[in-house]
Amino acid sequence: MKKKSPRNQTIELSEKEFAFYSEKLITINGNVSVEEILNKTINQDLLDAVDFLPESFVDLLIIDPPYNLTKSFNNKTFNRKTIEEYSEWVDEFLSKLKKILKPTASVYFCSDWHSSTSVHLILSKYFIVRNRITWEREKGRGAKRNWKNSSEDIWFCTVSENYRFYPERVKLKRKVLAPYKHEGRPKDWTIENGKSYRLTFPSNIWTDISVPFWSMPENTEHPTQKPEKLLAKIILASSDEGDIVFDPFLGSGTTSVVAKKLKRNFIGIEREKIYACLAEKRLKMAEDNPSIQGFRDGIFWERNSSILKNLAKD
Repeated sequence: MKKKSPRNQTIELSEKEFAFYSEKLITINGNVSVEEILNKTINQDLLDAVDFLPESFVDLLIIDPPYNLTKSFNNKTFNRKTIEEYSEWVDEFLSKLKKILKPTASVYFCSDWHSSTSVHLILSKYFIVRNRITWEREKGRGAKRNWKNSSEDIWFCTVSENYRFYPERVKLKRKVLAPYKHEGRPKDWTIENGKSYRLTFPSNIWTDISVPFWSMPENTEHPTQKPEKLLAKIILASSDEGDIVFDPFLGSGTTSVVAKKLKRNFIGIEREKIYACLAEKRLKMAEDNPSIQGFRDGIFWERNSSILKNLAKD
C-alpha cells in the first residue's frame, strides 16, 4: 500500500483485509429468502442475480448504474453506447427489478444529462415519475467549447400513489441574507454564533453536496462514488427505520453504509470484488463512526458551513 499524506483519509484495502472481507460476500444461484440476503453485499452481476430475488420486499430502491460514458472501473471499461442501446440496457434490468418492490416503495434513479431524457421515458413505463432532482457537483474540469458539466440528475419515482415522503426530515439550514422581523422579533429564523439561519424546505435543486475527495474520511478510490450526504437525504425522505434499502449497483457501498448509519436494513449488489470488499470495510467502520458529513443533530447544513466545522471540533 502506498504511503499517504497525513491528511489523506482515503479508505483502502490491504491484501489481508481483501481476503477477510471477501469471506463476507455472498452470491446467489437459486431462489433466496429475504433473511438470507438481508444486510449483505452480493458480489455478482445484477442480471445474474435478479431473477433469484424475492418479490415485494424492498421499501426503497436506489439505482446508480454506470452512466452512458466510457469509464473504467477497476481496469474494466464501460463503453459508451448509443442512446438506443443504453435505453435497452436500462429497460432490461429495470423491468426485472420492479417485481422486488413493495406497492408503497419509492425509486431514485441517478443519471447524467446525456441519458437523462431517455431514462425518464423508461422509468415512466414502470413507475410514476414525480420529480427530477438536480444536484451540483463542485468538482470537474472546465471546457473551452462547451459549458462545464457540474450537475447530475436523480429521478424520483413511486410504484403507486400510496408512498411515504418526509420533507421535515431533510430541511436545509441556510444563512438568512435578509432577516425579517415581526414586532421586533426574528420570524422563522434564529441567530447562532452571531449569524442568522433558517430551516428551509427541500427543493429539487441541491447545491449543498460535497463530492468525496482525498481528505474526507468517506472517500474511496471508486471513480464515481456518491457522497454520503446525498444518500442520507434520499433515505431519510423516503424510508423509515427498519425499512429495506436496496442498491443493485452498489459500487464502494455508500448506499448500504448510509442505510446502516440511519438504522435501515440494506442489500447491495456489486460485481467488482474490490469495491464489494470496500463496502464491507466501510460497513464495519460505520459501527464506530455513524456520522455523516454535512448532517448534524438531524439538520442538513449548507456546504462548507463554518458553524458545522466548529461543531465538529466539540
